Amino acid sequence: MNKSLPILATALAGAVSFATPAAAETFDGPYVGVTAGWNRAEVADRTLDAATIDAEAARDSAVIGIYGGYNHKVTDSIVLGVEAGLAAAIDDNVRAQSSGQALTVDPRYSFDLSARAGYLVNSKTLIYARGGYANQRIRNTLETASGTARSSDNLDGWTVGGGVEYAITPHISARAEYRYSDFGRSGGNFDRHQTLIGVSYNF
Repeated sequence: MNKSLPILATALAGAVSFATPAAAETFDGPYVGVTAGWNRAEVADRTLDAATIDAEAARDSAVIGIYGGYNHKVTDSIVLGVEAGLAAAIDDNVRAQSSGQALTVDPRYSFDLSARAGYLVNSKTLIYARGGYANQRIRNTLETASGTARSSDNLDGWTVGGGVEYAITPHISARAEYRYSDFGRSGGNFDRHQTLIGVSYNF
C-alpha cells in the first residue's frame, strides 16, 4: 500500500471539516421553495364591457408555485423576513352569467411580495404571519349573440396569512399556511382563499 494515501486522506478530511460551517441556521438567511395546495377564487360584480355578473360565482382548484426569500433572526426567538412568490392554479376557470350570457373569468397566474414575522416556539418550529402586495392576471370571456368578447385584467391587491414552518434538517424545512388575497378593483370583487403546503431549501 502506498504510505502517502492515509496521509492524503487525513489532510483532505481536515480540509473538508475546516471548510464546512459548524451549523446551519434554518431560519436565518436565504431560501427557495415549492408549494402546492387548495385554491378558491370568488368573483362578484366584475365587469366586462359594462356587463355585470348576475350573481357571485366561485371555483375550487389546485394551485402550484415557487417562492424565494430571506429570513433574519433578530433575536433567539424572533424572525423577520421578506418573500416573493409566483403561482398558478389548475383548471380554475370561474363560470358565471352576465345578463343571462355566459361569462368566464380565467385567473391565469399570480405574483406576490410579502413580509413575514415569526416566533420560534423551539429551535425547529416557527409560527408566523405575513402580509403584503399581490397581483393577479386574469382573462375574461363573454359569449354574446353577436360573438365572443375577450379582455384581460392585471389586478393589484393585498394578501395576508399565517402558518407554521418546521425544520426537518438544517437545510430542509416544511410549512403549512393559509392565505387570503383581495383583488377588488374597478368596481368588482375578486377574492382568493388558499391553503398551502411548501418545502424549502435554506442556504
